[in-house]
Amino acid sequence: MSSYEKLSQLKEEIKKGVIGQEEMIDSILIGLLTNGHILLEGVPGLAKTTTVKAVSDAIDLDFKRVQFTPDLLPSDIIGAQIYDMKTGEFKIKKGPVFTNLLLADEINRAPAKVQSALLEVMQERQVTIAEDSFKVDAPFLVLATQNPIEQEGAYSLPEAQLDRFMFKIVVDYNNKEQEYEIAKKATMNSFEQINKIIDKQTLENLKEEIKNIHIDKELEEYIVDIICASRDPKEYGLDELVDIIHFGASPRATIDMFKAVKANAYLRGNDHVTPIDIALILKAVLRHRIILTYEAQAREINVDDVIQKIIERIDIP
Repeated sequence: MSSYEKLSQLKEEIKKGVIGQEEMIDSILIGLLTNGHILLEGVPGLAKTTTVKAVSDAIDLDFKRVQFTPDLLPSDIIGAQIYDMKTGEFKIKKGPVFTNLLLADEINRAPAKVQSALLEVMQERQVTIAEDSFKVDAPFLVLATQNPIEQEGAYSLPEAQLDRFMFKIVVDYNNKEQEYEIAKKATMNSFEQINKIIDKQTLENLKEEIKNIHIDKELEEYIVDIICASRDPKEYGLDELVDIIHFGASPRATIDMFKAVKANAYLRGNDHVTPIDIALILKAVLRHRIILTYEAQAREINVDDVIQKIIERIDIP
């Protein structure tokens, strides 16, 4: 069985435990294939945690979950130096970040210091405890869930941390037919058991194959134009966005787009990137990286609206 067939089998295995939510499943798989962290936003009960658990069950990787709460401390995440009374020496107790898949559940309910504690490990794949640095095992992926900030007890994540996430996926309700199927299966406890489909070596093979996916230079320049238009809309004839965008997307957005479009093309069974691949993931890559002004909020303009205006203005190659 080829690596691509294994990937298709993996996706079908995950669907045993998750009904609907196709975009969320695809985004998590792209994150795994490109080492990109994923932020999932939605109200409670939309299978965010269930999906992440299903992915971990289908892949032979270590998995840990942290429930973020207002009383959580940074040491609860990364670990701490503790005193061993038996030996009379200090030793390092590693935290839950030392895993392959870390589910940071309701990440925006924790204080800013705890949220910031994830920054080093998300970017550098290492943790500093006391005076020593420790590498986390590869692959390492943070799958964070957050509730909409309108909910009580939820806070906005710092921009620096948001920028570390490849995607921000807005998870919506299932349709009526899916809701019915979920209720029936949950009531009868008839969800199928999820089996291990992929090991670490297969995952590495998939990553190598994705590097060979072709993308035309015109499409790469198209991606760069979109990112630059978010920073300097006037330069691209988007005068109406000058007072709407406070900060545009960072260079990480361009890097993540280049990686993610290749993985998306592979996931769709293609050996080259098309404009469709860019369109499918563009909003997920940009929506948490473009910061709007207070005027935009007053006019009830959201980030997805802004991204759509940029897409409509820039010609597709």
